This record gives sequence, C-alpha cells and structure tokens, in this order.
Amino acid sequence: AITAIMRPPVACCVDGGENSNCMHRNKLIGDLAAYGRRHPQEAAVLQRFLGFVRGHKNCFHRDCRPGHVTASAWLLDPGRRRVLLAHHKKLNRWLQPGGHCDGDPATLDVAMREAAEETGLEVEPWSPQPLDIDIHAVPAREDEPAHRHYDLRYALVAKSEDFAVSDESHALVWAPLEELSAYTFEASVLRLLAKWRGASSLLRQGS
Repeated sequence: AITAIMRPPVACCVDGGENSNCMHRNKLIGDLAAYGRRHPQEAAVLQRFLGFVRGHKNCFHRDCRPGHVTASAWLLDPGRRRVLLAHHKKLNRWLQPGGHCDGDPATLDVAMREAAEETGLEVEPWSPQPLDIDIHAVPAREDEPAHRHYDLRYALVAKSEDFAVSDESHALVWAPLEELSAYTFEASVLRLLAKWRGASSLLRQGS
C-alpha cells in the first residue's frame, strides 16, 4: 500500500505559489498573526497590515506602491531606563530609529541594522517579536509620491550609551522614559512607551 504524505497548507499569499518570495512573506504573516493574539484590540489595523502584505509580493521594496514594509527600533539604554530618539532631518521630528527593508524580509534584522547605522551602537533584541505595529502616511517629496509605511517596531537594547549621530539626524538623545512626552507628542511613540511598560511588566511577573 502507498501511504499518503500530508503536507501542511502553504499559508496566505494571494498571488499564490510556493515561491521564495511568498514563503518570506509567510514568516511575517505568522509574526503578525502572533501579534494579533497578543493584542486583539488592534484587529482593525492588523487586518490592514496583513491585507497589504498578502496583496503585494514586493512589499519589502521601496518601489512597492502604495507603500512598503519598514522596521524601527524602540532602543533602550543598557539599564532600560531611557530610550534613544533621533531628530529626523527629513521629517524634523523626534522619532525612533528605523528605515526601509530594501528587499530584506527579516524585519528584526532590518530594525537592528538601521538602529546600528543611525546611532553607531551595538544592539541586541529584547524580544524577536514586534513590540508594536504602525501604519502611517509619508508625504510626497520631489523624488517620490505620497505613500504609506507599514512599520514593525522592535524593542532593542544597546550594549553601551556612546552613540554617534549619523547624516540622517540632526541630533540623538537618551530620553528618560518618565520624561518622554517632553521630547515628543507623537502618538505612536508614546504608544511604544505604553507597550514597553506593559510587556516588561509581564516579563517581571513571570520571572
């Protein structure tokens, strides 16, 4: 008798096929599904994010329209009492470090790479799972039309405090967590603070 081998279903990519690009997106889709189980109250934004990833095979590339996947870092000092903010040159706002995937589907690696490039710091992940997700509009510029960033935000920890300002920022600052609102009123950055407090509190309770 011939025994049938049952394969698990290939998940989710609407343009189909067991090609490598689809499989790379499936890793992100799995991470987003896990995020949804941790944050069921964010179902609406999660479905928008998932719909975009499933519907665009080039979602990790800058030439993907109407937007693309990005990754950024909630970068804590070694004592985890301060977070690093960059005064972004293009946007003229205090924001977390981050940037484009440029075709790389490993979004945690992207967040770590961008954080290191923008700050000169050696960093390590606090968790391999995203702390937060965000969809935000990017205004049109001379060289690109308006689009959206589908951003995954990861909690990272710096191995030292001695940063170096890159060409992408006017300045960097270690902002005490208790004083974050003195530096920025950005709702998504303040949400990261709330997410960090909740996640780190849960970890302490479980230890």
